Amino acid sequence: MAGRKRASGRKQTPEKPEEQTLSEYYKLNTKAVEDLVTADETNSPKVSQAELNRYRSGPKIKVADWVKVILLKWWFAGACCFFFYWGLGVAIPSQENLLLILGAGLGFVMDLLENNILRYYAKTPGGNNRWMMVTRKGFASLPLNILYGYLLLFLVVLTYNGINAGYIALTGPTDTIPVGVEPILFGLLVMGWDLLLLKMKRVLKSMVADAKKQNGRG
Repeated sequence: MAGRKRASGRKQTPEKPEEQTLSEYYKLNTKAVEDLVTADETNSPKVSQAELNRYRSGPKIKVADWVKVILLKWWFAGACCFFFYWGLGVAIPSQENLLLILGAGLGFVMDLLENNILRYYAKTPGGNNRWMMVTRKGFASLPLNILYGYLLLFLVVLTYNGINAGYIALTGPTDTIPVGVEPILFGLLVMGWDLLLLKMKRVLKSMVADAKKQNGRG
């Protein structure tokens, strides 16, 4: 028919809105998966600690870390007194043998339980090392912690002797020991001496570091 032009080739049919939307959807999700797989510290946006805390599950009442450490150390020391000193006191009449077992028990519990719990709940690797006298891991840590347990026990025994001697000096001689060994006070004394020695360790390390800096400048 005149006046009409024949179409050359087949006309391309435009994509339907549903097909176009589906294609864009898959492209968007593929890009999101690639961003998630390749994400690291260098290409991830910075998020404040306050924002991260909003999405953390846990109790609403926040307990300071140092309070948790004090309770942990006090509880484990008291448990050692209860199980090793009180529990074996009937079977082992020798006071010296009981103290040897108790000192070793303090070191074992500190190495196998207390320090591992502190490492597990640390917010960053090594974040709770300041609460451990022996921070190294492996077989070498056990004998070192046992020696440290004997040191703590020696200081606690001196404290008990000092308390009883002071009490007798004020009230006069008595037929019984004024202050005996029991888990609550024993745990408090072990925890107190432990924290004091840890404080001394940190102060000594700081002094050594300052001395090295001074020598480096000189």
